Amino acid sequence: MPGHRLAPDIPDDQTIGTTTADRTADGGTTGDRTTGDRTTGDPTTGDPTTGDPTTGDPTTGDPTTGDPTTGDPTTGDPTTGDPTAGDPAAVLGGERAHLAASRAALQAMREHAQSLSADAAGDWVSQQILQSLLDQRVAALADHPDTPLFFGRLDRSAADDLPDTIHVGRRHVHDDQSRPLVIDWRAPISRAFYQARPADPMGVRLRRRFGFRGGELTAFEDERLDEGAPLSQSRILTEEIERPRTGPMRDIVATIQPDQDEIVREDLTRTVCVQGAPGTGKTAVGLHRAAYLLFTHREKLARSGVMIVGPNGAFLSYISSVLPALGEVKVDQTTVAGILGGHAAPEDPAVAAIKGDARMAPVLRRALWLHINKPEEGLLITRGASRFRVADHEVREIVASLRGTTRYGPGRAALAQRLAHTVLVRMEQRGESPDDRVQDAVARSAPVKRLLDQVWPKVTPAQVLFRLFSDDAFLAAAAKSDLTAEEREALLWRKPPRSWKSAKWSAADAALLDELADLNERTPTLGHIVVDEAQDLSAMQLRALGRRCRTGSATVLGDLAQGTTPWSARSWNDVLTHLGAAEGVVTELTLGFRVPREVLDFAARLLPSIAPDLAAPRSLRPGAGSLTVRPSADVLADLAAAVRGVLDHEGSVGVIAADATVPAASAALTSSGVEHDVLAPDTAAARRVCVIPASLAKGLEYDHVVALEPADIVEAEPRGLARLYVVLTRAVTTLTLLHARPLPGRLS
Repeated sequence: MPGHRLAPDIPDDQTIGTTTADRTADGGTTGDRTTGDRTTGDPTTGDPTTGDPTTGDPTTGDPTTGDPTTGDPTTGDPTTGDPTAGDPAAVLGGERAHLAASRAALQAMREHAQSLSADAAGDWVSQQILQSLLDQRVAALADHPDTPLFFGRLDRSAADDLPDTIHVGRRHVHDDQSRPLVIDWRAPISRAFYQARPADPMGVRLRRRFGFRGGELTAFEDERLDEGAPLSQSRILTEEIERPRTGPMRDIVATIQPDQDEIVREDLTRTVCVQGAPGTGKTAVGLHRAAYLLFTHREKLARSGVMIVGPNGAFLSYISSVLPALGEVKVDQTTVAGILGGHAAPEDPAVAAIKGDARMAPVLRRALWLHINKPEEGLLITRGASRFRVADHEVREIVASLRGTTRYGPGRAALAQRLAHTVLVRMEQRGESPDDRVQDAVARSAPVKRLLDQVWPKVTPAQVLFRLFSDDAFLAAAAKSDLTAEEREALLWRKPPRSWKSAKWSAADAALLDELADLNERTPTLGHIVVDEAQDLSAMQLRALGRRCRTGSATVLGDLAQGTTPWSARSWNDVLTHLGAAEGVVTELTLGFRVPREVLDFAARLLPSIAPDLAAPRSLRPGAGSLTVRPSADVLADLAAAVRGVLDHEGSVGVIAADATVPAASAALTSSGVEHDVLAPDTAAARRVCVIPASLAKGLEYDHVVALEPADIVEAEPRGLARLYVVLTRAVTTLTLLHARPLPGRLS
């Protein structure tokens, strides 16, 4: 294996030893990612008083060093410092000692954080804030024994002040002398672990990858980068990628590929859009980018905030463990419905498509400003025996100067102040000396309030939208030429509710209400937003998200081929434009690491029908025998047998069916004694077998997928072929198609 050196099988009294040549699927690689270390990821924080009593040489900064002349804990030849020159058993033993020392140092850091008190704060409010920060710090320093503290090592040859040897892991760990034992994967020096190659070693002579079972180090694999020889595929890397998936999504911090790392480390100021084929890791890349930005711009993003936006609650449950495992415990995760208010009244998809069109934005703007009326009379203010008048033409001039130059709500407040200021000028002209308090009193006076209500009335978004959908003439005036007569007719309510307070709003209406709310008062913005499955969002929903990162940036994730809504995007440039980030960069991930090639090639037969402009995805995993197409006379009767067939193999099992078929599929499994969960929009499955409605499958992964009657999935919705493409690509080990009807389209 050119460029690699593998450790042989190393037995251990406390752990089952494995090697890169003989490794089991249940954890003989880089460990269990279902739980993770929770830390702030900040190498500048920590406790300089913590320590590790096992440190052996204070001159090297490595607590496991066995040779003070080299500073390398694993060296077998002290004259060369070459970690590959020694006995592999000794090398592995040295790395295990370093892991033990790192865990001890982390524990000392946590104990120090626990010893700190918030009593030093000057007042009660400050104490509460400080205590919250201390609690977060303690939680961040928790050590999870099933997760390794580090997964790689770099031996550097660069002539600089940085350490010659660094261990790369999920968090920064230092000893009692503040010497680093583990470097955070997001630190600049760690970039070489992902990017270095023989053609550009980046000052690294050797890269070492570690294999773990649980939290125990079991194997290592070395890659020489300073000899110019090409590298073969890393076995540790491959086995970690292929490890069976159970429970929530895991981080990919040990297996990030160079093209993924480029996206992760893109600058905060730039909005990045990732077109990712199934299995390319686009969701994981987006989450790791959020973690990287929080590490790199900690102070700024702590003030402005980061938000993850997913398609539904089940998806959020699936990804919920990734950021905490990477040390980020204070990131909001929500859905578009969660942001916009959760309105969900049923609606004709054709009407929802009109409401989601970007043409609704100018319609709403005009609808709001149509509430301003022409002033027909002036203003009269009486103070004692004095009377001060603002003529009607002056009021009209003030209103005209404000209209369209500000948001509706601030414009109303500005009108009151402008009218009051005009009155103050009248007072000064009569020799009085009014101050700001007098102006504020005039602005709040009854005559001014009456004029405001007549000319610039206070309205809510619901009032405006209610009038728009219940008043034909008002809708026509607001729409002008932006909507056709047929579209206006479709938007009008056949039987309007009694009032705006009793109106039931749909998900499409929620985006319109949000647009009106922003026209009235400016929406607060965040520092960064990660939007997954963005191809399914309407233009108006994208505008709503764009308002929330108006002064920040976004990471936009999706796959145009997986668009299943009537308004699904056809171009990422359009998505970025609606998001308000037309200058954003679009990048594509086409090389898959999860879905077997046999499954992916089969699913890709649908691409000419659903996304003809996209390149066919490729997979690194051959997956011979991963696809089974099983005709059946009765799919429900044969379902239990199909599920039991894959239960003999390790990993999760997802039975995906058309939404209307889910109850029958669940009943069939229950009657056959197969324990399972049924996935709901806002819940996560706990059992190994789960029945999933096709509409909720997007973004999820299962080791084994049984797709029930593909023809039913296609016929359930207008973009059914795209939905089927999503279903087929949820499998990461095997895919079984159980069908009685002919397979749809090119699949036959």
